[in-house]
Amino acid sequence: MIDIGVNLTSSQFDKDRELVVERARAAGVTGLILTGTSLVESRAVADYAAANPAFCHATAGVHPHEARHFDQHSLDELRRLAAQPQVVAIGECGLDYNRDFSPRPQQDAAFEAQLALAAELNMPVFMHCRDAHPRFMEILAPWRDRLPAAVLHCFTGTEVELRDCLALDLHIGITGWICDERRGRELQQLVRQIPAERLMVETDSPYLIPRDLLPRPASRRNEPAYLPHIVRRIAECRGDEPHALIAAVTATSRAFFRIEEQS
Repeated sequence: MIDIGVNLTSSQFDKDRELVVERARAAGVTGLILTGTSLVESRAVADYAAANPAFCHATAGVHPHEARHFDQHSLDELRRLAAQPQVVAIGECGLDYNRDFSPRPQQDAAFEAQLALAAELNMPVFMHCRDAHPRFMEILAPWRDRLPAAVLHCFTGTEVELRDCLALDLHIGITGWICDERRGRELQQLVRQIPAERLMVETDSPYLIPRDLLPRPASRRNEPAYLPHIVRRIAECRGDEPHALIAAVTATSRAFFRIEEQS
């Protein structure tokens, strides 16, 4: 199975990054997509993926929190990074109207510029949306036919929002949010509506550690080794056999990111 959203260059992994990757392999994870959230992080994940080929791949993008820093130089640098073979998608890009760390007009502009870049380069796009669904769809919809593929990662929205996303032919990334007995109840029901060919799985580590892990880890840090636990919970909610679901989401992720299976 492929973890499509890993913030591996987070400072939370500074002391044991290589061990984190080893634990992921030992747990049965077969690939990591490392998330670029700024120019600095996009360079870092591209470098790490280049040094760990086959198992690690990277995205290149500017998160809405960082949109206030986005300019023509940002676009040029993302284009340069995207030319590297280990970079498999543009993003993380999108809108976050919950925290508004960047002014909304700048978020909108940075999002649309990255959609245009993905269309220009014929690359998939890895997206974020929080408390901004109507505007997110308004910006994305005109670009959708020009994008080879697009995933809304870490989906935690409503049934109406999910239907909107599926109608626009988006892939959906599901995290350990589904393991939360309080906040994840709606998602536990909605995940059944996602076709297997649109479903992908992720930890979004070091964030969103599954709350139902037993025994409870001493640290609240999430990591890719917990992805099999998340997949089993998704399978339970969908009524799927876990091994069949793993095969399906792995194939979906490989096709989305254009990753060849290693012999």
